[in-house]
Amino acid sequence: MTGLPLIVGISGASGVIYGIRMLEVLRDLGIETHLVMSRSGEVTIAHETDRKIADIKALASHVHAQSDIGAAISSGSFRTRGMIVAPCSMKSMAEIATGTTSGLLARAADVVLKERRRLVLMTRETPLHTGHLRSMTQLSEMGAIIAPPVPAFYPRPATLDDMIDHTVGRVLDLFDIDAKLVRRWKADEAADITPGEPAAESASKTASPRGRPDLRRLS
Repeated sequence: MTGLPLIVGISGASGVIYGIRMLEVLRDLGIETHLVMSRSGEVTIAHETDRKIADIKALASHVHAQSDIGAAISSGSFRTRGMIVAPCSMKSMAEIATGTTSGLLARAADVVLKERRRLVLMTRETPLHTGHLRSMTQLSEMGAIIAPPVPAFYPRPATLDDMIDHTVGRVLDLFDIDAKLVRRWKADEAADITPGEPAAESASKTASPRGRPDLRRLS
């Protein structure tokens, strides 16, 4: 294991695959993880995936019960890189915003904020009402990063896995962790340009009709 550990929280919003994939990637990178799941998160896993809870817990270096308020991650003296809540439900977000630490997930996030460490919330809800937006603003003012799992289309993803990996990679970028999952915007532009040829003409060679990504394979 390399460097300080990273806390991963999985709450009860739709999109639990982001938290699961995050654990897989961090494990493969050799980064120590501390996992805490809310009860609603476990229920959502059963609805949205065929994964067993035990298998998901096995992806983490350490697992803490939501009710374990004495866990290492409940104290600021336990040093970490920070925390990712993936996905983050509106309930969990509201608790974190108001300091209502009814369980370990919210408590760990509260600790990360008070210690001025990085907290990234992959909020999953739409549409958003004013209360949601105010909570997001409050959290941003407190130092958290609101990072909804919005898919990117410029890499022209062929599968849902491509979309998930890109989003996971972008969130890990916020911790200066390069998981090699992100196709960087224009990173290969120089290699695509033929000497003496305008960049716009070179780019047009590989563009899909009308410049739109071909997502037919996603259906």
